[in-house]
Amino acid sequence: VYLVESGGGFIQAGGSLGLSCSAEGSIFRLGAMGYSRQLPGEERELVARISSDGRTNYGDFVKGRFNISVDNVRKLVTLQMNGLKPEDTAVYYCNAILTPLGSESPNYYWGQGTQVTVSS
Repeated sequence: VYLVESGGGFIQAGGSLGLSCSAEGSIFRLGAMGYSRQLPGEERELVARISSDGRTNYGDFVKGRFNISVDNVRKLVTLQMNGLKPEDTAVYYCNAILTPLGSESPNYYWGQGTQVTVSS
């Protein structure tokens, strides 16, 4: 089981970017998917999370600018980021809580990370 990320890149302040992440492999149950980010010199922080039943959580800094959605069949999470600011510049990591096929308990998985750079 592994996560495959796409999206990110370079954008000017005020612009929009989308990130996507799919869970691949033999998966029995999907619990939740989301994104965290790590700014230079800081600890990783929650950006957004969505459970398989659609409940969402966002970091306080999001303030209505981002929207997370999930396709449970495709095991694909999408993060639409609008109104980006230079302080959103960070490496964004996809994460997922899911139960692999043949396992009795869920595990936590991380993607490889994707750089988002917002210029002023």
